[in-house]
Amino acid sequence: MDISTKADMDVPIAQAFEMVTDFPRHERSAMRRGAEISRTDTLKAPGVGAAWNIRFELRGKTRDMSLEVVEFDRPNQLALEGTLQGLDSRIDVELVALSRTRTRLNLRANLKPRTLTARLLLQSAKLASGNINKRLKNRMVAYAEDMEARYSKLA
Repeated sequence: MDISTKADMDVPIAQAFEMVTDFPRHERSAMRRGAEISRTDTLKAPGVGAAWNIRFELRGKTRDMSLEVVEFDRPNQLALEGTLQGLDSRIDVELVALSRTRTRLNLRANLKPRTLTARLLLQSAKLASGNINKRLKNRMVAYAEDMEARYSKLA
């Protein structure tokens, strides 16, 4: 199953990439929402090999996920691969400079089931794909607006 969305923002590509790869900020944000996150690498700066184990609740059940950065091309692209209980995923984040001060953030997620349970989960997600895409688009627009607000405070 493939899911994708995009959002444009008034932030230069270099600063947008720095915000997207601000992993400690993303970790704190997830912890505020109840996730338990442990970093499994020893990297000092963002890059290939950054990895996490994440535990969170979804639909009344505790889920365990592992996530790792597999591609890191500053300031254009970032790719993560993860596993979540029989479901393999790849998330590609691509930044495109529309002008010196405007950037497009493209997000693509590819989900592949490895178990029957994961296959059933994806099948039900496909039935709700319109709703899922709408929610993802809304979150992406909100994320882009947050990045614009953070950039305007820096400038």
